[in-house]
Amino acid sequence: MKKITVSILAAVLLMGQLLSGCKKTADGTKETAALQDTAQETTLAQAEKDTEETESDKKNDQVASADEMAEPVEVLGEGMTAIYGKDVKDGEYSVSVDSSSSMFKITDCVLTVENGQMTAVMTMSGTGYLKLFMGTGEEASGASEEDCITYEENENGEHTFTVPVEALNSGIDCAAFSKKKEKWYDRTLVFRADSLPLEAFADGVLTRAEDLDLEDGNYTAEVELEGGSGKAGVESPASLRVENGQVYAMIVWSSSSYDYMKLGEEKYLPVNTDGNSAFEIPVNVFDWKFTVNANTTAMSSPHEIEYTLRFDSASIQKVQ
Repeated sequence: MKKITVSILAAVLLMGQLLSGCKKTADGTKETAALQDTAQETTLAQAEKDTEETESDKKNDQVASADEMAEPVEVLGEGMTAIYGKDVKDGEYSVSVDSSSSMFKITDCVLTVENGQMTAVMTMSGTGYLKLFMGTGEEASGASEEDCITYEENENGEHTFTVPVEALNSGIDCAAFSKKKEKWYDRTLVFRADSLPLEAFADGVLTRAEDLDLEDGNYTAEVELEGGSGKAGVESPASLRVENGQVYAMIVWSSSSYDYMKLGEEKYLPVNTDGNSAFEIPVNVFDWKFTVNANTTAMSSPHEIEYTLRFDSASIQKVQ
């Protein structure tokens, strides 16, 4: 506002000087009018420019800088395949959501799929955000209130946001408006497709074990492990056993400290007593990362760690 006042005052003084000079002309009526119009145009143009600069500064003040945000973490894993609404059967599913910010914690999320469109109700760990915008903070600062998503309070007093989900396994920009700071904070969300049950996927999306038409017998296949601290590993290729169309894999860890594995709620115990921990688990999908949990006793207290396994169908070989 101070900048605009100074600019207008300068223009007014200029106008006065111009008009004063015009009085010395013999026939200065037309010249005076022209100069007066020029001065008015200059004043308005400068005022408009200063107003735009002020509005731009105001918008920038509403967006948190990198120094004001917690260090972001990478949430989009290498090799993730985007899964769209058409790839998932209609229904409601509990789904995991990874956030790039430790200050934006989602404790529960329910994904709804209907006619190829996906929405999610996210339950937050706290009540510090008043609204969300599906985009960047800069975009949010210039958006209307109608384009923002306000929170709703559930029966437990928790804040929830219902947001559109363009794709699973894809980084989605989400700006969150802080109630305390009154600023927009940039976040990236990834709705995890591997947290869905296999039966949620439409036909043809995944390579299921039955799609491979493997005869009963013994095979090998390359397997990739991800998760944890990155120090653990499993033997690859892994041994496969096919019985009545069901595929079982022998998972041999690089450590002897694992005392059980879990797929969902099903627990599997080691099949050996000496050497590195080994487990036989069912494999229902290939060419797809699926979640397993393994309990390690190597720490000060037993600790369950989440990993993903991916079996490569192209690498399957029959053992003669």
